[in-house]
Amino acid sequence: MTDTRTDTAVTPAERDAKTREVTMRMLAYIVLAGTTILEVAPAMAERYDPRFPVCMQRSRSGRSSTLDCHFTSMDQCRMTASGLQARRPSGLRPRCFPNPNYRG
Repeated sequence: MTDTRTDTAVTPAERDAKTREVTMRMLAYIVLAGTTILEVAPAMAERYDPRFPVCMQRSRSGRSSTLDCHFTSMDQCRMTASGLQARRPSGLRPRCFPNPNYRG
């Protein structure tokens, strides 16, 4: 049996179906991107853990700094900072400061 259809023209119904499929895929990608952005934003906004009163900022030369807000006292933070400084004397000194978001 041979195919009697020789023309390769797309019918209007096929074209509409393809347009709907592309539109739905674009909508799905937009929803996925929006959801991802909304999930990441709160994690970036709350850099300070509100359960602990003291934070330490560690700066790296040529890189961004990191925050660690898991200290219960300034002395605990300073002891940890001095240990980190001894391990990496060439780096910048860690800094302890009161947690601005502490809810205690």
